[in-house]
Amino acid sequence: MFVCLGNHCRSPLAHGYFQSLLEKHGLESDIEVASSGTSGWHIGEAPDPRISRVARRHGVGLEHIRGQKITKADLRTCDLILVMDRSNLRDVLSLDRDSRYINKVSLLRTFDPSSMDDEIPDPYYSGIFEEVYTIVSRACDSLLGEMKGHLERP
Repeated sequence: MFVCLGNHCRSPLAHGYFQSLLEKHGLESDIEVASSGTSGWHIGEAPDPRISRVARRHGVGLEHIRGQKITKADLRTCDLILVMDRSNLRDVLSLDRDSRYINKVSLLRTFDPSSMDDEIPDPYYSGIFEEVYTIVSRACDSLLGEMKGHLERP
């Protein structure tokens, strides 16, 4: 599960991009992808039109994604929860009062091999949607490489 603040820009982009990667590699039946937000501001809404346009230019559709809020149950059911920034990390970990699921939660950008930063900036107000696409795609490409290594083990 990919998580940002509102499940409106970054996490739906990561969700859609990673889903398209799985389809390209024939892994869509092996890995389930979801996204959510730490706030409830955009529940039921489609992703921000600006991030949807950028994704579409790169051949990634986000039409199937609707905003939802992360829950405590998601901590139990998801194998991996990747957040976009440290604020999201704090918010997700605050749902885990007993620290039982802490090893499932990580910053997505830590998978970006060319980054010196561990946060993906929020483009909602800054307008840096193309830059965020580049960051998310690099991190997701690397993430899939790592996951494929685990899937191929007997």
